[in-house]
Amino acid sequence: MAERTPRLSGIAPQDATSQVSGETDTLLSSATIPALLGETVSRFPNRPAVVFREQGVRWTWSEFATEVDRLAAGLAALGLQRGDRIGIWSPNRVEWLVTQFASARIGLILVNINPAYRLHELEYALNAAGCRAIIAAERLRTSKYLEMLQSLAPELATSEPGALKSARLPMLQFVIRMGEERTPGMLGYDEVLARGGERPDTQALDAITAALDCHDAINIQFTSGTTGNPKGATLTHHNVVNNGRFVAQAMRFTEHDSLCIPVPLYHCFGMVLSVLACVSTGAQMVFPGEIFDPGAALGAVAAERCTALHGVPTMFIAELDHPEFAGFDLSTLRTGIMAGAPCPIETMKQVVERMNMREITIAYGMTETSPVSFQSSTSDPIERRVSTVGRIQPHLEAKVVDADGKVVPVGEAGELWVRGYSVMKGYWGDDERTREAIVDGWMRTGDRATIDADGYCNIVGRVKDMLIRGGENVYPREIEEFLFTHPKVQSVQVFGVPDQKYGEEICAWVVLKPGAQATEDEIRDFCRDRIAHYKIPRYIRFVSDMPMTITGKVQKFVMRERMVEELKLPEDRTA
Repeated sequence: MAERTPRLSGIAPQDATSQVSGETDTLLSSATIPALLGETVSRFPNRPAVVFREQGVRWTWSEFATEVDRLAAGLAALGLQRGDRIGIWSPNRVEWLVTQFASARIGLILVNINPAYRLHELEYALNAAGCRAIIAAERLRTSKYLEMLQSLAPELATSEPGALKSARLPMLQFVIRMGEERTPGMLGYDEVLARGGERPDTQALDAITAALDCHDAINIQFTSGTTGNPKGATLTHHNVVNNGRFVAQAMRFTEHDSLCIPVPLYHCFGMVLSVLACVSTGAQMVFPGEIFDPGAALGAVAAERCTALHGVPTMFIAELDHPEFAGFDLSTLRTGIMAGAPCPIETMKQVVERMNMREITIAYGMTETSPVSFQSSTSDPIERRVSTVGRIQPHLEAKVVDADGKVVPVGEAGELWVRGYSVMKGYWGDDERTREAIVDGWMRTGDRATIDADGYCNIVGRVKDMLIRGGENVYPREIEEFLFTHPKVQSVQVFGVPDQKYGEEICAWVVLKPGAQATEDEIRDFCRDRIAHYKIPRYIRFVSDMPMTITGKVQKFVMRERMVEELKLPEDRTA
């Protein structure tokens, strides 16, 4: 099923103003996620679909669909119903991918939980979304997921699996653990699969799927909040299915492509730009490992003959710098996406020249827009692909506005607003912040941008107080509010400084309470195991006061300039 929106003005600005509209020749799909998968399975049942190299998994589209149905039937047998929220907390494992589609098959709302979350963030996310179930890996490196769940819900020790009654997690009923071991109060992932049966009742599942609507909420992704608590961006089938389709179209994907996916599944990059782009075209998905490793990614491209590779700039930099880079055969690479953070122009040039990715694209977006709104084309001149984030995607509109919401002339900087099918349903359970973010259908991105006369967009800064470290959105206010809970801290300001590896690093200026003394390591130790590792400040300076305006407003740009000078930090040109 497809629907057409009215023809818009075009991807180049009209009347010399910074407002553009995407083409509408390609119809919008009204398919749900399970319908999208079903169509691909019917077209390419025996073609390769899924490879998880670390787990030794290789499935065709038909085999993948069977695994999805087994888990969907098992979850339904537990009593989970359309609209229930189910968390997924894991690195890149095949269980994550199957859960993405099994939950959608029966209308559950998948809640993506960042693998780096610690106790405070996990508790907030589960309760804010009202998760009735969670599927969790045992651990990732020093993050012991099951132990953290047991810490938040000690009642698991004496609960029957599926009958949890927790004081701190009152909505949570089912904890489903990956792996072969058994843990008190938890169901095994394989046990849930067994409830679905070797040959699940597809007619019963089809009946549930048929009742779903493409505008149903199907996914909640938490983005860090400028006022402390993360916000649950709520996305629909319609949002993510169409974004995946148009991203695939920009890369010219077909069933003959094979995509290496080292980016995390919990993020929109992994689950939409990578996974749904492949599902919409029948392209093969190749996962090198649970977490990013440059050697594993390069090895996967070479061994699986991948034609495409995704990554944030820091990933591509690590791959290019790998000591054995020259030994990997990357001759099959053609296209891919670099996104998630500002892309250094020199890095883009090296990726094109040394990695054979002559048709690599740049994508820009945000979780709240499902996520991509601008993307370069494989046929764009290389100068455009290394210096801009491309042009507006189909069926979307964008404009650059001044502080009064008035569209600025071409080439002038202002805040970028986006409107169209991709804009989220809203922030889960937070109408006030939804109203602040979406104005008459326009999503306020918080990014400062310019749009040139040909419709190419460049991101020149951020209106919001936000920094991006290695592809992760980090909101200083969230870290500041956490550090305020340290008994020795009187005030704190957090901001970003340039970094060669991560794009930006986190710096904190701290004023201690009178008479108090502390060390940088003491502040960092206070953060460890309580907030995600990527939010822990790399640079900490103890100061007696903060630079302020005459009206008392803190001048973070002054702090940043001083740190850049003190640390002698170079700043790369970026797109």
